[in-house]
Amino acid sequence: MPHMIGRIRDEALARSDEIVSALQRYVAVGAQGEAAVQRLFADTAESIGCTVTSHAYHPADVRMVEEFAGDAAIDPEPRTSVVAHYRGSGNGRSLILFAHPDGEPVTGTAGWKHDPFAGTIENGRLHGWGVADDLSGVAAGVQALGLLLSLNLRPAGDVFIASTPSKRHARGVSHLLQSGLQADAAAYLHPAESGVGMKEIKAFTSGQVEFRIVVEGRQPPTTEPLQTAFAHQGINAIDKAFIVWRALKALDAKRGQAIRHPLLDRQVGRSTNLMLSYIAAGDPKRLFRLAERCTLGAALAFPPPEPLSQVCAAIEEAVADAARSDPWLKDNPPMIIWDAGVTGAEVDAEHALVSAARASVLGVCGMEPRINPMHTGSDIRVPHVQKGIPTIGFGPLCGDLSQNGGTDEWVDAGDHVRFVAAIAGLIHQWCRDPAS
Repeated sequence: MPHMIGRIRDEALARSDEIVSALQRYVAVGAQGEAAVQRLFADTAESIGCTVTSHAYHPADVRMVEEFAGDAAIDPEPRTSVVAHYRGSGNGRSLILFAHPDGEPVTGTAGWKHDPFAGTIENGRLHGWGVADDLSGVAAGVQALGLLLSLNLRPAGDVFIASTPSKRHARGVSHLLQSGLQADAAAYLHPAESGVGMKEIKAFTSGQVEFRIVVEGRQPPTTEPLQTAFAHQGINAIDKAFIVWRALKALDAKRGQAIRHPLLDRQVGRSTNLMLSYIAAGDPKRLFRLAERCTLGAALAFPPPEPLSQVCAAIEEAVADAARSDPWLKDNPPMIIWDAGVTGAEVDAEHALVSAARASVLGVCGMEPRINPMHTGSDIRVPHVQKGIPTIGFGPLCGDLSQNGGTDEWVDAGDHVRFVAAIAGLIHQWCRDPAS
């Protein structure tokens, strides 16, 4: 098998210009929008012998499994996923490869040094809007299968390559899985936001819940515009919010001691965090007015296999306990607004899928990747949670992502070529006939 991975690597390197040019075409058509990217994906997949199907859906109609999101967070527009299916030649295991064609809304391009839709290469970096999030992944899956077929290495198991919307809770993968897509394993093809490229594999993702707590107060009984002298006669929402704040900090400390996962403990010394990240109250131009309402915003990350429902229940209990301790809050309980939440997922480090990915990356790149447990809320959770399908993720070196406020988003062109070879190696190993 190492010899075969080397053969795949050498063929990819020989085809470097062709592979990079194909990625540049995705960047170029990105100027025309998501539908144009999907057409290019479909045409390319059909050209190598895949059966291509389109799946229209509305994100709001997709059933949520161990996740939730408020209506305002869900993309209101109908969307389309495209699936390329290559039927295997024998009795090999099946594999889903998925990536997302939708990027961030195109804004702020005046600050770019490079044309965001030209696919310019400078110092080995291929620049383009959405190239790292996630046009590289969309292009690479079909490129990898095409590379294998050019070497007459037809997979024995079925391969499904899905270009499916993800941003703004588009839930394309969930829709496909709920519509019947099934396989023995899956891989999420996405450049590594951590900045280390294929030195890492995503086989672990924490869950996360985002929420706000609204605390009400009461104005003092005066018609005077300047209320400072009457403050003791009112109920300051900020004061009451700090009672809730202390309760959440206590919950965070309690959970930090009780909830442990060895991967996270080794990496950062803690396995769960409740981060208070937002506070809004009063009017900065009217500091003489008492705050009638205070809103606290927070996010809580938690490791698998802790259920999302259990985490939400712990937050509710902590807030309720805090309210019971205060006469005002007891009669005017804080309101929790649940904005979004997802559960986590994990594939064992010794699972055959992880071993196959490690061997492929080692054979292509000359380095053995490690599992990075610090990707909270990664889409690798979706097939695992929806269908119990073991799922990993990996991708090439990238940087300056638009979703993080960066400019001149890029993917390392040479690493994209190696990425294609590593995916091809994964397909070849995972989908081969076990009797061969």
